[in-house]
Amino acid sequence: MAAEKLCPSIFITGTDTGVGKTLVAAALARHFSSQGLNVGIMKPIETGVKDPAGLGADADLLRWAAGSTDDKELISPYRLPQPVAPCQAATAAQEQIDPDKIAAAYNDLRHDKDIVFVEGAGGLMVPIHGGYIMADLARQLGMPLLVITHPRLGTLNHTLLTTFAARAMDLELSGFIINNMPSNPSEAEQETPHLLSSLASADLLGVLPEVKGTEREKVMALAGEIEKMPAYQWLLTGLGLLP
Repeated sequence: MAAEKLCPSIFITGTDTGVGKTLVAAALARHFSSQGLNVGIMKPIETGVKDPAGLGADADLLRWAAGSTDDKELISPYRLPQPVAPCQAATAAQEQIDPDKIAAAYNDLRHDKDIVFVEGAGGLMVPIHGGYIMADLARQLGMPLLVITHPRLGTLNHTLLTTFAARAMDLELSGFIINNMPSNPSEAEQETPHLLSSLASADLLGVLPEVKGTEREKVMALAGEIEKMPAYQWLLTGLGLLP
């Protein structure tokens, strides 16, 4: 019997808080599910969850965007009340995060999908437990990275540090997306895509505009922008959907 062919997957990380990582992940899930793909989504660790018996706000948005019917324990194995780093939230909840539990959920989720998006908590250096950080989870899952960043002041440092760290840790980089570009960007914001594409050790896959509305309305608006990106074919290649 031939071995089961596993679907492409991508680990979505951010350069900082507030870059819209969840919105972009949800928009990608929405876009590809609207193309008829069976999209899997994961938020392995979510903190700041008001009722850990159910999904947190981020995981719930991802589930809605993908039209997912997967069990919540596969979508988000760890749901913790305190809105702090995973290691701190787990300590407060008297839990210890087991990466092997996350890996098992990921493998179960992946087997019948066309693509899987896994959204990390914060950036690559966020601690999960002991000396184990978010980058280690991406490595354990064997997933390439998609970095979400922003055009604001500080993005050059944040983005270059993230891509440099990923390369230093031998993590595969599929590329990065700049999110939240204002409709009337400043001169510095206008220059951000060119500077980052020339300096970062990764491909710029797209620039998404700043959008307004509810979280679901923002996801719908961003999902409609994805196919318009000039580097859309690069995005498909970076996500593993094209050879």
